[in-house]
Amino acid sequence: MTLNTLAWLFTGRVLLHNLEEALWLPTWSMRAMRWYRPVRVPAPVFRFAAGALSLAFVVLTLSATMSQPGGVAAYLMAGYALAMLLNVLMPHALATVALRRYMPGTATALLLNLPLGLLYLQQALAEHAIEPRMFRWAGPLVVVGLLVAMPVLFALGRVACRARAVPQDMR
Repeated sequence: MTLNTLAWLFTGRVLLHNLEEALWLPTWSMRAMRWYRPVRVPAPVFRFAAGALSLAFVVLTLSATMSQPGGVAAYLMAGYALAMLLNVLMPHALATVALRRYMPGTATALLLNLPLGLLYLQQALAEHAIEPRMFRWAGPLVVVGLLVAMPVLFALGRVACRARAVPQDMR
């Protein structure tokens, strides 16, 4: 299987994961207070953030599959794969075990993102699309970037949801 095929397969599975989270995670998080401080991210705001992140990932995958090996897009894609691998453990698997109840996203994380993320990174390294030495710092940097992006996307989602809530005659 080619790296580009794996990239799109992985992306499709991440989108399924994001959909599972968008549908059920906001309600679940309100009942898991010892794991999630009550930030009270309303479902529409969470869905906005998940949708924006999903769209950005599709654009990134398109860029990575059209770019040369070793380029910025290759490292961003590999970093995103690393983020999704870490996401399997924290919070999904850890929260499911610790709370003894299913955290939305755990099944897709374990069954889809884990094997395909590992396979993607293995293939990217084997095909020299990314170099291990550079990925050691670039991968974690992408993970941190995604962690920083989430509160920003939540803030943008709140603004977008407020703008949609304004009555027609007030616009």
